[in-house]
Amino acid sequence: MTAAIREKFSSQASPEVLAALRQLAESQGRQFQAVLDEALRDYLERQQKEHPRRHVMASFASSLDEFDRLYRELAK
Repeated sequence: MTAAIREKFSSQASPEVLAALRQLAESQGRQFQAVLDEALRDYLERQQKEHPRRHVMASFASSLDEFDRLYRELAK
């Protein structure tokens, strides 16, 4: 097994977030860096998933309000 390549970086976070991450890492017997890496990967994955745009969803809801009876008839 090869070691993962790591790159150092500097950033800032609230003391509460850092304390929670450290506590989580300790309770799981993991390194802080591993928990932080996992959190960043989870965040990126959630952000990269396609989400419907708000204006599209607003138009869809408006259409449902306006044409609800028609859609129900067509669904029969």
